[in-house]
Amino acid sequence: MQKFDLIVIGAGSGLNVAAAASNKNLKVALIEPGPMGGTCLNRGCIPSKILIHSADVAQLIRRSSLYGIDARINSINFTKVIQRASKLVDHESAQIERGIKQDKNTTLFKGTAIFTGKNTLSINNKTISGEKIVIAAGTRVQIPNIPGLDTVPYITSTEALRLKKLPKTMTIIGGGYIAAELADFYRGLGTKTTIVQRSSILIKNEDITIAKAFTKIVAKNHNLLLNHATLSVAKKGGMIITTVKSDKGVIKNIESEQLLIATGRIPNSDILAVEKTGIKTTAAGYIEANEYMETSAKNIWVLGDIAGKYLFKHSANLEADVVINNAIAGSRTKVNYTAMPHAIFSNPQIAGVGERQQDLDARKASYAIGEYKYLKTGMGKALEDSDGFVRIYTDKRTHKILGCHIIGSEASTLIHEVIIAMRHNLTVDQIYDTIHIHPALSEVIERACGAIEW
Repeated sequence: MQKFDLIVIGAGSGLNVAAAASNKNLKVALIEPGPMGGTCLNRGCIPSKILIHSADVAQLIRRSSLYGIDARINSINFTKVIQRASKLVDHESAQIERGIKQDKNTTLFKGTAIFTGKNTLSINNKTISGEKIVIAAGTRVQIPNIPGLDTVPYITSTEALRLKKLPKTMTIIGGGYIAAELADFYRGLGTKTTIVQRSSILIKNEDITIAKAFTKIVAKNHNLLLNHATLSVAKKGGMIITTVKSDKGVIKNIESEQLLIATGRIPNSDILAVEKTGIKTTAAGYIEANEYMETSAKNIWVLGDIAGKYLFKHSANLEADVVINNAIAGSRTKVNYTAMPHAIFSNPQIAGVGERQQDLDARKASYAIGEYKYLKTGMGKALEDSDGFVRIYTDKRTHKILGCHIIGSEASTLIHEVIIAMRHNLTVDQIYDTIHIHPALSEVIERACGAIEW
């Protein structure tokens, strides 16, 4: 049996921990069944954003007449669009793997690990043990139980990022952020998309005002079926037939070349058989952790999506830093999730930090609202962003920021001013008192703060 100072399961943000341990001359085992870099680099945020930018360019060209320019798209080289993303991530992943293999302190195990005891794992018919273990094994696509799904060639977000041919039509089951981003990507390149969503709005985990606004925008550009359940799917010739039923009992058949399943993700804790370590999990299968990212089993830490706190790459990196401090440096550092932001890179973009209006209402908070439209600013007019607006919530007594939610151009960038303010316990008055460049788009944040009615 090979023995290690540290075993890291998962080569996403787990790479940060493995590298830190190696730098301390610890004997490290790194376990990963797929390419290095995890979901973000290979199947998630990096390739999807590269692809989405191509669609954004196409959308901008279609809107060019708004700016007095007569431009047209002559053709779309879909293969080049896909390869631009795939080549970059494949190169990065391969480069990471070469570096790991050259590291004298790290042994890479390519395969799926299964716990056989508290500190032992089986990998590739070998048993290894670790004095300390870090679980960063992530999540996988959740496949719904739809009759006929096992008989049709459906795709998930993984395959959607590497299709060989641009489909003329696509049906998307799901209405979360993955569905939103991929729907915009394919529509932007010319695919006719149908989105099937069980609830009455899309991206229902967002601030309610933002979600409703986004749903209205999507309804203009896609065939959007809200309050619809998927009854079954079947293959007919070269097409896929998706049968759906509305909440009013109306049944429809949707015909498309591709069927994309985007109904969420589930943790990989069951694959690892973590119960053999004494690790506690939630009802949904996420590994429970305290504020030090320690599991219920001694000398086993967890980070990333499998911990189920926040399913973002930036939150995983934050947790990795905490694990490095606690598992390797020997300190007692608490994870600080204050002002954890997120963004959806749809068209328009969405970004949020802090509480949503429904959260504030649920706890009967005393809060004030500041809202400002992009079009009421100089840069908003220049961009012709008629949909964009900022919505900020603040405590009526202290003027501390409770939350901020944005829909519109560069939302993922604009939100950072508010993130800093919330992270450092500043007020909306301090943002409003800060000089903002005119006519930069950031004025919309300043003016939202100034529009608060106390």
